[in-house]
Amino acid sequence: MLRDSMLSFLFGSRAGKLLTVLVCLSPVFSCMPVGHCVGQTRNSGTVASSSGKIAEYKSANFVLRTDLSQEEAKNLLTRLETMLGLISRYWGRKNPRIIEMYVVKSLSNWPADSLNPQGRASIARGGGLTIMQRRSLGTRWESKAVVYAVADRGTPQHEAVHAYCAHAFGSTGPTWYSEGMAEIGQYWKDSDDKSVQCSPEVLRYLKTSKPKPLKEVVDRDQFTGDSWQNYAWRWSLCHLLGFNENYTQRFKPLGIALMSEQRDISFWTVYGTMSQEIEFEYLLFLRNMEIGYRVDLCSWDWKTKFKRIGGRRTALSKIKANRGWQASRLEVEAGEQYHFETVGNWSVEAKGEELTADGGADSRGKLMGVLFHDYSLSEPFELGASGTFTAAGDGKLYVRCKDDWSEIADNRGAITLKIKRLP
Repeated sequence: MLRDSMLSFLFGSRAGKLLTVLVCLSPVFSCMPVGHCVGQTRNSGTVASSSGKIAEYKSANFVLRTDLSQEEAKNLLTRLETMLGLISRYWGRKNPRIIEMYVVKSLSNWPADSLNPQGRASIARGGGLTIMQRRSLGTRWESKAVVYAVADRGTPQHEAVHAYCAHAFGSTGPTWYSEGMAEIGQYWKDSDDKSVQCSPEVLRYLKTSKPKPLKEVVDRDQFTGDSWQNYAWRWSLCHLLGFNENYTQRFKPLGIALMSEQRDISFWTVYGTMSQEIEFEYLLFLRNMEIGYRVDLCSWDWKTKFKRIGGRRTALSKIKANRGWQASRLEVEAGEQYHFETVGNWSVEAKGEELTADGGADSRGKLMGVLFHDYSLSEPFELGASGTFTAAGDGKLYVRCKDDWSEIADNRGAITLKIKRLP
């Protein structure tokens, strides 16, 4: 069965040593059964065919066999080396050996016996496949990964992430982590860039589909290569956990433990006590996500203490223009009226004009509010620089500078917000 072949390791004996074969697939629009795969040795060099030429190109970490043009091949190697540098610095381990890759522009250029049959089948369906052989050497192990990928923009990089993880850690972890991080790898171009950079098709699908529950995204009973839609959910969760300030410190150690196959380690053992918070922020991320969205700047403030006020007491907070919803420190009561005022200016562009909390003519820069209660949000409402509002329900008041979610990173300045309850 497909599921068994994807979830299980294949074991064989060779000279008393254990041989393990791991198969990772890139998503295709339909998933067809793939049989058990074994590693195969390929001859290097150039192979001519009637319709094209297969050539070999090398870089520091890759041997690339492809029918791409020389310029295309060199550009691909540059992208692969850049990506490998990013992910090896992130995980803290160098790639220990050369990654062998077969990248196909047109299968008609490749003789029938020039590709692994399973690799050819995956490429024919528009995807990719990584085969990793691992053998034990007493207390050590060594592995060798070979990539087969269609020559589109993202698949070779996605599969190269699998190959690196197989080399560095011996496995790629459970499907949700393995495929989610491989998707991050193909999108990630700069170590300082924490913004959403996915394909427009993935973005459109995630924003228009019913959100998949967290427990389904991280379910261990999954198999690689199932669908690009499932890969999209896994990517979005890994992006959230990897960059959100509330969860990022636990995420990398979790991933290393999963890929190193440490016993009794799972998403739930690490994040189980935070699952409600993660589910809330995950749904908020899916709702507001755009190209350029920054989950680190939109991390929810779970730590600030809120209070109900009365008499002469006030709630005082500093609100930054380049953050998402921020704590006002005020817990409101339904039907009660509150007066607020602000001091300070901010701007909604790096070199834009300074604005008060009333914002500009297009309302960008206006102070907005929302009520948080029982892990759900009210509809946002306008506040401005000063005025009064009546609480539509009980909850904690969060506020932010109004701007497109994808553009808050270049905002500047902050205002001080003071709120008191009216008698």
